[in-house]
Amino acid sequence: MKAIELDERLVGRTVLVTGASGFIGSHLCNRLIASGARLHGISRTRRESEGEQLRWWQADLKDADAVRQLVAALQPQIVFHLASYVMGARELGVVLQTFNDNLTSTVHLLTAAAETGCRRVVLASSSEEPLNPGGGGFPCSPYAAAKWASSMYGRMFHELFGLPVVMPRIFMTYGPDQRDLQKLVPFVVRHLLRGEAPKLSSGLRRADWIYVDDVVEGLLRAAVYPGIEGSSFDLGTGRLASVREIVEQIVEIMDSPVKPAFGALQDRPFEQERPADTTFLAEKLAYEPRTGLRQGLEETVEWYCRQLSPALTTTAADAGNS
Repeated sequence: MKAIELDERLVGRTVLVTGASGFIGSHLCNRLIASGARLHGISRTRRESEGEQLRWWQADLKDADAVRQLVAALQPQIVFHLASYVMGARELGVVLQTFNDNLTSTVHLLTAAAETGCRRVVLASSSEEPLNPGGGGFPCSPYAAAKWASSMYGRMFHELFGLPVVMPRIFMTYGPDQRDLQKLVPFVVRHLLRGEAPKLSSGLRRADWIYVDDVVEGLLRAAVYPGIEGSSFDLGTGRLASVREIVEQIVEIMDSPVKPAFGALQDRPFEQERPADTTFLAEKLAYEPRTGLRQGLEETVEWYCRQLSPALTTTAADAGNS
């Protein structure tokens, strides 16, 4: 499906995006605005609406009544559920917050969407989910457990209540404007700009890295393609690259003399390591991610260098005047 055909299927549609202010959500919203969708975003904090292009609503998805009232009032034809507490920590202390923010909120939204007859719910799943928990696999973190349970609820809502849910498992996404500066690419760029060695784990873990624009394209196709209701599929490139490879490419792109401190931090236990199976993406959604890893990293690094360099310069000047 060409971009113009996607726009034709989205123009004038009432679309609700949770997590609209997040990394993937903000890129998705920009694309939906360009397509002419009637866009609504949910945020826990008050935000100013952007004219007729994006209407913001303040709500906590853990509040079932608030979610049901808002969805009933908006009557969205398409819902993208991206909001989540993204934390890969294995500590006991993150279990309850992950459960409430990622699972409870999902059940509330699925319930509201089923009650209003929503035409399509795109429920963002994760590559961290175990594919075969019955065969000895298990969720490697509270985040993975909550995401896996959310997918199970999505399947139940489809089978029992006929809710047209599609569940893309999103792989390791990178790109411009990832505001969490502790994520790998902005973390490394920021340290290299300062002339500091970023402290990293061994860097041996491999992941399937996908550029954010390719994720958005996959999400949009999941929202409009017919005959895929109830499906889960991988949204990635099908290729693995280690953390060390990513960091070394960033160093090369920036032509930095700084040597990253690999091994300064411990590796997380039970890290998942598998490439995306792109069969569904290619055969059902007629799409193949277009952005190569090197191109994506170059565009991302360039964006962060533009954004972070002035701030670092200002900080240095302030320190000199103190």
